[in-house]
Amino acid sequence: MGGVFEYLNDDCGYDEWSQYLINKLKSLGTGREGLDIGCGNGYFTRALVRAGYAVKGMDISEEMLSSAVEIARREGVRAEFLYGDITKLKVNTKPDFIVAVNDCLNYIPQNKLAATFSKVYQSLKKGGLFIFDISSEEKLKNDLGNNFFADDGEDITYLWFNSLKGDRVDMDITVFTRGADGKYVRADERQTQYIHGEQAVVSALEGAGFKVETEGHLGGTKEKRINFICRKI
Repeated sequence: MGGVFEYLNDDCGYDEWSQYLINKLKSLGTGREGLDIGCGNGYFTRALVRAGYAVKGMDISEEMLSSAVEIARREGVRAEFLYGDITKLKVNTKPDFIVAVNDCLNYIPQNKLAATFSKVYQSLKKGGLFIFDISSEEKLKNDLGNNFFADDGEDITYLWFNSLKGDRVDMDITVFTRGADGKYVRADERQTQYIHGEQAVVSALEGAGFKVETEGHLGGTKEKRINFICRKI
C-alpha cells in the first residue's frame, strides 16, 4: 500500500505538521544531521531536506521505501532512504536528531518500549534530540477502536475495520486502486497499534536517560495526540 499511503493520510495536515517539526528543531538548536524513522512515503523527510537539514528516511516496509525513493526523485529532492527497524536501531554515524512522526511508536508493543528507547538514546549524539508522537489512549479506545471507516474516491476506495483488544487496536484495511486500464486492484493489510499511557512512555524514556517534555499535537491539547520532546543528556 506504499503508493497510496499519503492519499489515505491526506487529512493529517502534512504541511502544518512538517512546519511544526522544523520550527521545533530550530528553536531547540539542534544540528543539521537527522534521521526520520518510520518515514513511510517520505513526506517529512522531504520537508526537512527542503528546510536545509541532512536527513535520511528509514522504514521497515520495503514497499514504502520504494515509493519514498520514487516520490523524492520525481520532486527533485535529494534524500537517502534506508531499511531499518527502530526496535533494532543501528546507525553508522550518530545523528543530531531523530524524529518518528505519525504513530510510529504506537506500532511498538509495550514490553519493547524501554529497549527501543535505549537503542535510540545510544544512537544519538550527546545533546541530541528525539521527537516523536503517539495517538493517545483516549483516541485509540474511543475514536478508532471498534470502529469502521471508508472512503470511495475516483481512483482509490478503502475500507478500514478496527477492533479494540484490551491494550491494542487491530486494524484490517482493504484498498482498491484503479489502474491505467480502468480495472481495480485489491490490496489487504493488517496493522496493530498499541495503547501507551503518557506517564508510562515518559518513565521508559527517562529510564533510557532522556530528559523529557510533552505537549499536544502541534503544541495544542493532548486529547488525541501527544508529542514527546526528548534530549540525550
